[in-house]
Amino acid sequence: MKFMRTALLALTAVLGLAACGEGGQVATLPTPREPGPDSVGYFCGMAVAEHPGPKGQVFLRGQSEPLWFTSVRDALAFTILPGEPRTVVALYVSDMGRSTDGREPSPGAWVQARDAVFVAGGTAVGGMGAREVVPFADRAAAERFRQVNGGTIYRFGEVPANLVLGADGGLASAPTRH
Repeated sequence: MKFMRTALLALTAVLGLAACGEGGQVATLPTPREPGPDSVGYFCGMAVAEHPGPKGQVFLRGQSEPLWFTSVRDALAFTILPGEPRTVVALYVSDMGRSTDGREPSPGAWVQARDAVFVAGGTAVGGMGAREVVPFADRAAAERFRQVNGGTIYRFGEVPANLVLGADGGLASAPTRH
């Protein structure tokens, strides 16, 4: 577990530095996309748009298209699993505070993971049928959600690895790529 915490802290630093270009100038981050019919989950290979709940997208250095995740939990798992690329330029998650029904993300409602707060360890279930780590741009919206669904509010890089990868998060095992 110490490795997972260290990996999350390292990714937080990388995402913070990704905003800086050469010479300390601010680099332009890629614009978040909306999942289309060809957007498939990185781990599961299934159509992202067909799964309910919040989603994630990761942009890697040198790639114009994002890697898609059918759940935020999977997007966070990508950042801490050994063997996955460490060239993350931007990680966006659905801002569920802007959802019109509280279950489905609204189009265009993306927030950088480093700027979000997450409710984890509650009863919310995501797109793959497992407990979800639910992101919000606004802490007050996260608190309202937490009061109904339980769980704890965390900042990016603070979500315990067991709530992302372990049985406490509702997973039998870590995600696997198909």
